[in-house]
Amino acid sequence: MVRDIYHQREAAQDRLSPSRAKVVLFDTDTLSQVLKRAPPPTLLDRLAVVPAEQQFTSAITVGEMVYGSYRSNRPDHFLRQLEERLWPNIRILPFNRAAAETYGRLRAQLEETATPLAEPDLRIAAIALTHDLTMVTGNVRHFSRVPGLRIETWL
Repeated sequence: MVRDIYHQREAAQDRLSPSRAKVVLFDTDTLSQVLKRAPPPTLLDRLAVVPAEQQFTSAITVGEMVYGSYRSNRPDHFLRQLEERLWPNIRILPFNRAAAETYGRLRAQLEETATPLAEPDLRIAAIALTHDLTMVTGNVRHFSRVPGLRIETWL
């Protein structure tokens, strides 16, 4: 029975895992722009050409966006926007064991070279590296410290 549950979980993760085609992982700063009254046209143009099944974000970004909503002057409005407009339209990748192992290796490597990265950004980068995703962020200065991480800015 345990083996069956394990295989079911593994099959579900395979369905949720991005394919090896060019897929993107959106950072918090990019996704938050989507919810603005007037999102940048360049961002909307880029979103329009990337198939929905190739658009991902991380559970870390979900946490940051929920936190930002609660810190805003209209938390109910922003939480509703997340629930109605954003989460149904993007796939969310967890910080799982594989990402945690990438995180540990990456953190040690960055600390050894005296180029540490903020904890949430390091976890997001680990998820992107684990799934071989291109990170879409406006925070190029920080993420460029991460060896092997492909970065694009659409803002």
